[in-house]
Amino acid sequence: MLTSNISKSFSIVTILLVLQAFYYTTKAQNCGCSSDLCCSRFGFCGNTSDYCGVGCQQGPCFAPPPANDVSVAEIVTQDFFNGIINQAASSCAGVGFYSRGAFLEALESYSRFGRIGSADDSRREIASFFAHVTHETGHFCYIEEINGASNDYCDENATQYPCNPNKGYFGRGPIQLSWNFNYGPAGSAIGFDGLNAPETVATDPVISFKTALWFWTNNVQPVLSQGFGATIRAINGALECDGANSATVQARVRYYTDYCRIFGVDRGNNLTC
Repeated sequence: MLTSNISKSFSIVTILLVLQAFYYTTKAQNCGCSSDLCCSRFGFCGNTSDYCGVGCQQGPCFAPPPANDVSVAEIVTQDFFNGIINQAASSCAGVGFYSRGAFLEALESYSRFGRIGSADDSRREIASFFAHVTHETGHFCYIEEINGASNDYCDENATQYPCNPNKGYFGRGPIQLSWNFNYGPAGSAIGFDGLNAPETVATDPVISFKTALWFWTNNVQPVLSQGFGATIRAINGALECDGANSATVQARVRYYTDYCRIFGVDRGNNLTC
């Protein structure tokens, strides 16, 4: 998902295929679960948090924790946003694309972002999100992954989200959404054709931010209590964690630490992965 990672190793492909194989060999496909089982966000039946937690589509889904009254807009001020994007060169495509207004409009569809737990928890979550966004996009410079079109991000085992052979599912947007198994469900949740028009993430700034918030709330928000290091693992773990690329891990930590300082909140424990 990193803009700076031009090529993907065989190891990450293998890991992703294994994960996909797990999702596609569980009890049932595309829901149709019995009344005592949950339908997960991937369309399979079960009764654990993987099925009944975040993204649960139907059944005895776990109730989410209550949202607090934190105003994300009051934390993500124009000055804060400008402090990030002003570090990008004026020639960067993202300078004319990303904006605080687009972020706040996208945020209207994700009312739980930055509003779980205490006020300090909210500030840490927002700092974490923008730390990753800053790193992934080079201070909002990049909309698309560098040389992303030359890489194959089609997982043919993800048969629920078949690839269009004429489209590329490389990194786009603030979190650099990648792979057909992300574009497909993101498009369904947000309301665009992720499989047949993935380029929408690079042409519509509100949808672009929505994909980042969709990925965040489904894949990153559930591990926030484990510390910033867990968020790195959720986003790009196989390429960076466990010594794979300590320099990029430390870069993310520096951004996070800086934003926590700006927001006046302790950064917490377990910063690396």
